[in-house]
Amino acid sequence: TPEQEIPDTGMPGVDWESCMTMNRTWGWKAYDNEWKSDELLIRNLIDIASKGGNYLLNVGPTHEGLIPAPSIERLRAMGDWLAVYGESIYGSDASPFEKPDWGRFTQKEGEVFAHIFEWPEDGTLRIPLMDGMPYKSIQIIDCCDDLAWEIRGDDAFISLPLEMQDAIATVVKLEY
Repeated sequence: TPEQEIPDTGMPGVDWESCMTMNRTWGWKAYDNEWKSDELLIRNLIDIASKGGNYLLNVGPTHEGLIPAPSIERLRAMGDWLAVYGESIYGSDASPFEKPDWGRFTQKEGEVFAHIFEWPEDGTLRIPLMDGMPYKSIQIIDCCDDLAWEIRGDDAFISLPLEMQDAIATVVKLEY
């Protein structure tokens, strides 16, 4: 259980979790107001899931037994993101592919999920084929109909809309 870090490659073959704080310290400290952003917390969740781990997130109640408002705000933002894209995280397995520069992958039986952090400037996303098999459908979760794509060699080249669906992490679902 690494504390305050995410291993570069996860811990293949081992059940693991990364335990982290929402600010700088464990538990509640009145002086610690350096809260991590929603974006960082959500992207940490995705990164950890892409490596086959679990995210253990510390939430320390105040001396009055209350969850601090900044914790509630961040947990709500994570919950809102998961309400839309949770199928790409819950019950997922580690990425079948190398870590791309633009985001992360997770997978489930018959599905690969591309979590896009950095939108490609040319609007084209290159994703390897899963075991050399062509994809049956490719779509952005909670957005549009199937995206246009073509196979070249061992990769699918996907034409994306002009803008990200979600500024933190847009998720493309590929069924094979």
